[in-house]
Amino acid sequence: MIPVQDVADRTVAVLGLGRSGQATVEALVAGGARVVAWDDSAETRAAAEAEGLVLADLTRDAAWDGVSLLVTSPGIAHLYPAPHPAIAQALARGVPVDNDIGLFFRSYATADWDRFDTAPRIVAITGSNGKSTTTALTHHILLEAGRDAVMAGNIGRGVLSLDPAEDGQIVVLELSSYQTDLARALTPDVAVFTNLSPDHLDRHGGPGGYFAAKRRLFAEGGPDRAVVGVDEVEGRYLANQLAEGPADDRVIRVLSAGKPEAFGWAVMARKGFLSEWRKGRQVASIDLREVKGLPGAHNHQNACAAYAACRALGLAPREIEAAMSSFAGLPHRSQHLGQIGGVAWVNDSKATNVDSAAKALQAFPKIRWIAGGMGKDGGIAALAPHLGSVVKAYLIGHSARDFALQLGDTPHEIAETMEAAVAHAAAEAEPGETVLLAPAAASFDQYPNFEKRGEHFAALVAALESPTARG
Repeated sequence: MIPVQDVADRTVAVLGLGRSGQATVEALVAGGARVVAWDDSAETRAAAEAEGLVLADLTRDAAWDGVSLLVTSPGIAHLYPAPHPAIAQALARGVPVDNDIGLFFRSYATADWDRFDTAPRIVAITGSNGKSTTTALTHHILLEAGRDAVMAGNIGRGVLSLDPAEDGQIVVLELSSYQTDLARALTPDVAVFTNLSPDHLDRHGGPGGYFAAKRRLFAEGGPDRAVVGVDEVEGRYLANQLAEGPADDRVIRVLSAGKPEAFGWAVMARKGFLSEWRKGRQVASIDLREVKGLPGAHNHQNACAAYAACRALGLAPREIEAAMSSFAGLPHRSQHLGQIGGVAWVNDSKATNVDSAAKALQAFPKIRWIAGGMGKDGGIAALAPHLGSVVKAYLIGHSARDFALQLGDTPHEIAETMEAAVAHAAAEAEPGETVLLAPAAASFDQYPNFEKRGEHFAALVAALESPTARG
């Protein structure tokens, strides 16, 4: 673990004892802090107390005697729609509030680095969609190229559970808006912004607050290199704020349209090809069309962002190209499960909003689409321009009937359950078609999270190939 610095002999409160909260407690204790903790779940509190952790109800005045810092888990609201009562106590008392990401950035560098030949570096990746794939791909490329790299944050391990840095090590972090919004220290060497689309708006008080949370990754510490997706206006605004002019190659722009040669450094995805541009000249190109782990234009954009991050770290184009060819993709993110009778089955359970679902719908030509769950504001009305490839939709979950009303002339049925949707799609699909799970909705009506939803879909698909299913 990474012991937290500057907390020795201080009393630190920890709110939330999930994965990151438990790692935070251990790292604080290793740094010499006295820890008191609280979790809203009685079951979690009982387990923590059995482990010897000191508990104190942080919603009450008596718990705050001597507390000099509150560390909160990212899922707990600290501003909108209203601060958690314990955080409200800290704000009222002037007690600093931080999270594990902030503690990591202030504790990762140590005096041991003076003996390293190469200083460790941190790549931090944020954005609405594609950040998990971009993070995993960046990590994969670094490992394949022989670099010492670890992956953590919103994917993989909690940041404070990492081992102390090694000579030349690279940490690749996926950071959500919940994590960047509150961290008191954010100092990556390379920061990546994939894109922005409406999400978590209640938590951030609207789209401006959501963008501001992402922007903090670039504004708080000033990375040496910034990789910025500029297909949306927010990305163009961010790149404009960071660069001294179009020729400033400290900002690497990632785009799918426009003129990459106009910038000092740019990486472009167009018609299945990645191209790198430096000072008005194309210097490298990669054919992404046959990389099975990166299907569709949206994944080609993710590939561009990972490519740019790795180039910023000094990797050569040929190293990156070789590594990309072996990338298998992530579970639940355009995950190719295989073919049955000439029909492809793809699990994109992570497509929990219309923007990510739209990208999935554009990745395949003939789609049997499984959608539905706990729909978000606006439903799927915004997907109307992307339904041309849908042969038929199979709607499940709480919002199935609402979604049906927004499909217009697109053939559809209300299947209600994943079992029915998979069975009906399997019976009706023809060779050359793709059965795609891209729900455009949250999972909480039928599943605890999108991973369990995707796992259920994958298990049902696997059963289609079993001897019992064939018989």
